[in-house]
Amino acid sequence: MKMDKLLKQAQKMQAQMMLAQEELEKTVVEGTSGGGMVKVTVNGNGEPQKISISPEVVDSNQIEMLEDLILTAFNDAITKSKTMAENKMNSVSGGMTSGFPGIF
Repeated sequence: MKMDKLLKQAQKMQAQMMLAQEELEKTVVEGTSGGGMVKVTVNGNGEPQKISISPEVVDSNQIEMLEDLILTAFNDAITKSKTMAENKMNSVSGGMTSGFPGIF
């Protein structure tokens, strides 16, 4: 009997985690740099969705700065996305996923 109950709980948790992952794919997180002049949008899985660059940033003499701003915005968005995903999965699993590095 105990094993059946444990198996059912595991199946329920797996279904909840799958639902949470589907929700994360639909969730949008925005990272910014340069005071909002460069914006990068990723989904909850950290996959890039959109880049937005303010016109005043585009100057052929400052390509390196623009590249740095884009990289910084991507890193900001990905960091936020990972934190959100970890929080979502931990809320579903009761914190059990935090003991398994590399899952999220």
